[in-house]
Amino acid sequence: MKQLFFILLAVCLPSIAFASETAHQTIDLTSHWIGYTAIAIFVLAYSLVILEEKLHLRKSKPVLFAAGLIWILIAAYYSSRGMPEAATVAIRHNFLEYTELFFFLLVAMTYVNSMLERNVFEALRDWLVAKGFSYRALFWLTGILAFFISPIADNLTTALIMCAVVLTVGKDEPKFIALSCINIVVAANAGGAFSPFGDITTLMVWQKGIVQFSEFFNLFIPSVVNYLVPAFIMQFALPTGNPSTHSSEITPIKKGGLIIVGLFILTIITAVSFYNFLHLPPVYGMMMGLAYLKLFGYYLRRAGRKAVIKSNSQAHNTTIDEFDIFQNIAKAEWDTLFFFYGVILAVGGLGFIGYLSMVSEFMYGELGATTANILVGILSALVDNIPVMFAVLTMNPEMSHNQWLLVTLTAGVGGSLLSIGSAAGVALMGQARGYYTFFSHLKWCPVIGLGYAASIYVHFLING
Repeated sequence: MKQLFFILLAVCLPSIAFASETAHQTIDLTSHWIGYTAIAIFVLAYSLVILEEKLHLRKSKPVLFAAGLIWILIAAYYSSRGMPEAATVAIRHNFLEYTELFFFLLVAMTYVNSMLERNVFEALRDWLVAKGFSYRALFWLTGILAFFISPIADNLTTALIMCAVVLTVGKDEPKFIALSCINIVVAANAGGAFSPFGDITTLMVWQKGIVQFSEFFNLFIPSVVNYLVPAFIMQFALPTGNPSTHSSEITPIKKGGLIIVGLFILTIITAVSFYNFLHLPPVYGMMMGLAYLKLFGYYLRRAGRKAVIKSNSQAHNTTIDEFDIFQNIAKAEWDTLFFFYGVILAVGGLGFIGYLSMVSEFMYGELGATTANILVGILSALVDNIPVMFAVLTMNPEMSHNQWLLVTLTAGVGGSLLSIGSAAGVALMGQARGYYTFFSHLKWCPVIGLGYAASIYVHFLING
């Protein structure tokens, strides 16, 4: 048996060595028709993403198709050159990166959906509405809450919850709604920049191991400055007085709602501990956190059924307060998750062709790291920050740790410059349709830009 093992090993080693060697061989296709075709496919697909609201075509569809076409071109060319292993290894590498991101986000989305189902966020919204705060107080409260909730929950969900508060109390003041929505978008994006859990870009940087968990908090003060500068200036344009009407009813939190909040915090601690102490990818800690929720969900279901049996025995007809973990998983933002797949595979394909090396040489070689990283933030306002940050991570330019913190900051907050620059802005344009528009946000772009510049200056002042 031992001899058979060594024979098999001797036979396999040459082929393993060949596969490993071939996997590192790449061909520059940037001047080839395949490269031009791949660029055209990506640009066309992303144009359809930008026009999502007008075409009513979900953003995942064009990028999924584009990713498939780009890798078909690459695989066919490499196979014709007798190097199929190179394309195989490359696409598997990109797919593994996506898989870790997918399961991490799926657990986070499931927790957020569970908190929504338990009325945790509705209770917070109703409490804010019922207190009868002034317009200025609500402007600051919704902004500050968005800033501090987004590092734990995602910035999209946070923005939607705070926008619901603004829409409820500001029906008679369109100007208040518009300004508050801008404030919420800036706050949610700024809050997400100093936490690995606050934005997809920060999560990707953390999972790559470039910035450690505790080091993200070095961006806290720059993020605060990014939010406070435009908020301070915008407050002077707010209407005076208090909203004319407000509700006094507060939605009760369902049983176990606050415990689920605690379990989510415990899940974050588990993910961080897995990474820092066990040197395992954070996604494994998140999956263990999903087990916490599933076990607690089992307890809630059992307790709910016992309560119904007891109530029915006393001639009271009550319905079961069902908690179905799989329904909360099913409510995840699947379009967004598949969009990430398309973006990561498509950008990865362009990188394999050689375009990202060209961009890296120009931006980080000729312009310099600081200028390049500032441009990354501005580009994030025009294009989604996810493909931009993934491209930077794929390029992996040689730069200092301080510069990696800078690009993490700029990619996170740069999307606030335009309403279409972040998921929070796009979502609020739909939720507050007619009040918060592209042009109402554009009007305040210079002020938001001032906050963007100030946050970069403060970053170098503190972290440089």
